[in-house]
Amino acid sequence: MGKKFFDIIPPKQKDQGTEFLDKRNSVPLKKIKKKRLFLKSLVFCFVFLILVVISGLFFFSKVEVQIWPEMEILTLEENLVIDLDVEISVFDEKIIPGRVFSNEKSASQEFFASSKVLKEEKAIGIIRVYNAHSTSSRTLVPSRFVSADGKLFWSLKKIVIPGARYEKGKLVPGEIDVEVQAAEPGEDYNIGPSTFALPALAGSSLYTTIYGRSFSDMSGGFIGEASQISQEDIEEAEIALIEELKKESREFFKTTVPKDFVLLDETISQEIIEASSSLEAGTEAESFVFQVKIKSEGIGFKKSDLENFAKSRINLNMPEGTILQEESLEINQFLLEEKIDEEGKIVLSLEIKAKAYSDIDLDKLKKALLGKSFKEARIFLENLPGVTKVELKSWPILKSKIPEDMEEIEVRLMLD
Repeated sequence: MGKKFFDIIPPKQKDQGTEFLDKRNSVPLKKIKKKRLFLKSLVFCFVFLILVVISGLFFFSKVEVQIWPEMEILTLEENLVIDLDVEISVFDEKIIPGRVFSNEKSASQEFFASSKVLKEEKAIGIIRVYNAHSTSSRTLVPSRFVSADGKLFWSLKKIVIPGARYEKGKLVPGEIDVEVQAAEPGEDYNIGPSTFALPALAGSSLYTTIYGRSFSDMSGGFIGEASQISQEDIEEAEIALIEELKKESREFFKTTVPKDFVLLDETISQEIIEASSSLEAGTEAESFVFQVKIKSEGIGFKKSDLENFAKSRINLNMPEGTILQEESLEINQFLLEEKIDEEGKIVLSLEIKAKAYSDIDLDKLKKALLGKSFKEARIFLENLPGVTKVELKSWPILKSKIPEDMEEIEVRLMLD
């Protein structure tokens, strides 16, 4: 049997031959396939983009109309009564309810004395006086006592020294403790324990048998300046502390009054319940403590009551066919005109400002715009009464007409 063509040429050689044919055309087969795949992908993307644009034209079409209405500024001056005896607002009578807020605050503070005085103090102490003269008691009127180093002291009152006594055959002197004071002021008399003689007994047998002895230091002797609390110190302390406490009390209102309330500063009254000093004027001291207690009261009302009252008055005075822009409502000041304590009322003078604009029927406006070109729509809108500015925005951008479907039209009033 004769040989077939594929029997003569092995498979590998046949592949090589094919590769050889590709080489003769100068372009490998794999590169040709990749190039064709890229071209197909590019065409597919282009077609998809066209389909998206076309579907946007038909399914995602939208027009936004922005209108700036002409704003009219309304200004009113009104009187308003804040009444503590009512619970609900009566706008027809220009009355809203009020509420009393109160708190008590106390404080104490140390203040330093500012005055100086010349101070002369005599040293004082205790001497034990002995009677070793006889078993009879001895009476001494206020007498002089001289210490071992020559410092003179005086007893402050008459004393009776008990008589001596015998114990187990031994004479035990009678004794008594006597308060004495230095003859002159000064620190030199602040001496330590010492023995004392009575000069009045000098030259007699009593001089050595009636004597004194101290067992502790004499103290209090002084000459120099000392701090003293003056009446001016106390008055200045009172003023300073009251002023600080009043300020704290007012600040305390800010944390205790509910956020939806307005507290009128003009109604705040503050009463001093207590004001006292720990030391009196003229006292020698470095410092003193002053204490104050005050009670504060004020009248307030709800912000919402005030705002609702202002809106009601503005609405009554607005031209027909206009709408209030509530965000523009402004109440510039609360001027306290009169306070009627016996009736529990306060009369305020208010200045109320707000913006208003002409009412626009948006559905009716949309119907009027259906199918119009952008140029026609703009002319129509700009000639509407009470309109100051308009803008038209569309999707897609190439769109030149207002859609026929109201759902595809959005109208926005620009009130800023």
